[in-house]
Amino acid sequence: MLTTLLPVLRDLELPLRLRLWDGNEIDLGPAPSVTLEIKDPNLIPQLAHPSLALLGGAYVEGKVDLHGPLEEVIRIGDEISRALGGSHSAPPVREAHDKATDAEAISYHYDLSNEFYQLWLDRDMVYSCGYFETGNEDLDQAQQAKLQHLCRKLRLKPGDRLLDVGCGWGGLARFAAREYGAQVLGITLSREQLKLGRERVAAEGLEDQVQLELMDYRDLATEGQFDKVVSVGMFEHVGHENMPLYCKQLSEVVRPGGLVLNHGITSRHIDGRPVAHGAGEFIDRYVFPHGELPHLVKISACISESGLEIVDVESLRLHYARTLQFWSERLEARLDEAQRMVPERALRIWRVYLAGCAYGFRRNWINLHQILASKPLPDGSHELPWSRADIYR
Repeated sequence: MLTTLLPVLRDLELPLRLRLWDGNEIDLGPAPSVTLEIKDPNLIPQLAHPSLALLGGAYVEGKVDLHGPLEEVIRIGDEISRALGGSHSAPPVREAHDKATDAEAISYHYDLSNEFYQLWLDRDMVYSCGYFETGNEDLDQAQQAKLQHLCRKLRLKPGDRLLDVGCGWGGLARFAAREYGAQVLGITLSREQLKLGRERVAAEGLEDQVQLELMDYRDLATEGQFDKVVSVGMFEHVGHENMPLYCKQLSEVVRPGGLVLNHGITSRHIDGRPVAHGAGEFIDRYVFPHGELPHLVKISACISESGLEIVDVESLRLHYARTLQFWSERLEARLDEAQRMVPERALRIWRVYLAGCAYGFRRNWINLHQILASKPLPDGSHELPWSRADIYR
């Protein structure tokens, strides 16, 4: 099988070296910058029709080792899967999303280790797309700018009652309270996030303004008790079937005249199927179990049907590509520490995930949108200014 595969791989002229289980090495192109070390010979027949799911999974399971710059590893893996594997366009994912399943999936991803996340996130541990006003910001600057951007879009003011759905470690909740004087309720399904988030609220003396709770969005009281609602990096866990319920909940917890801002990853495909070449299947299996991405059209339809009026949409795709590149580089620089914090298999998942997602966002496989919506007053009016100018002052 290997003798059949090698000529095909050589035709690609990739800077790749194969190191076989017996120690033999084969250069497949000039000046190899990446070495693919095959430890399991049973993998060879599968390489005839590879996908990113196959290649990434083989690395996670220890069947191969990867040597070289991770960004270049991902690029070469994509080239091979495109040339030999076909489109791998899977049908749309439709999964059950009950409370127990969602709680288990959140725990799998977010309860890995607070210390591990601290290695490569910014100082406030904002685990979502940064905002690069000029493109020259470092990660901390971009995340502070993102928090500012969200609060400005929400037109937060002192005394506003803000709901933060999927609050993570509480970075946005604390920022909104500290910088804008908001009263914030943040909810999460991650016990580890909640523990550290509450510690940080207490350390900043914000207990009178910020309340963090372990709560499912479906358990929120729907009495219009909030002036503003924000959801960042959370609706990817909701699922296609529950998207109308999710939007209905956000609509019902905000008062008439209030604002709802949803920030999340969106699918390139209108039907929501995973990205091609197996990248989406890898993420679903190893990174975000039961995660599903709607297209902008689908989430917009659900928001509109819930009674909210969409007033602004902004794509931050390239902002997220840069954010992920920062995360990947920061993790790669501290691998020795990371190895002491999480199992080797988990670290392999995260290395491939962060570098692979940076690659995918750069190439428009997936997008990220901020959608701002208003809940109209009974007469159809709203409380927004006539222009966006105030956001950028």
